[in-house]
Amino acid sequence: MNELAITVVGRDRPGIIADVSTALSQLGLNLTDSTMTLLRGHFAMTLICVGAVEESDVLSALSPLTVDGGLLATVNVVPPGPPAGSGGAPYTLLVHGADRLGIVAAVTGVLAEVGGNVTDLTTRLSGTLYLLSAEIDVPSGVDFDDVLSKLDEVADRLGVEVSLRSGDADVL
Repeated sequence: MNELAITVVGRDRPGIIADVSTALSQLGLNLTDSTMTLLRGHFAMTLICVGAVEESDVLSALSPLTVDGGLLATVNVVPPGPPAGSGGAPYTLLVHGADRLGIVAAVTGVLAEVGGNVTDLTTRLSGTLYLLSAEIDVPSGVDFDDVLSKLDEVADRLGVEVSLRSGDADVL
């Protein structure tokens, strides 16, 4: 049984998700985790699939979708191991303001400093307005006020607004 990381990127068109998921299911691959999005008109998909299939078989099955050069597919075996556990508390981070070089680097740098793990991150640029939305796990025992203070320093330096909210089910 293999666990495979599959990526598909390229020009967007209707039906990519249906075509890719059909090819994978016909191989007997079970799609366990996925994310799909449009990035400035380009389609991007990452999937984790499990099945008794080799990388080369997946690439062959996806080749009709990539033959015209509009899409690129990659397949890699994911090394076996236990799933990463956060052991921390979930938070939602929002950053918005004028677009500036280094926003993602500065904000995620603060999180990495305290051992925080970004579990999902999306950015969008609309004109000159930049929006970053992230789900993060912060390790137990980290001083929340210290994290907020460091994020506020970054926000002041970059001229953006930052908010951090608990993602606990009790709060939602």
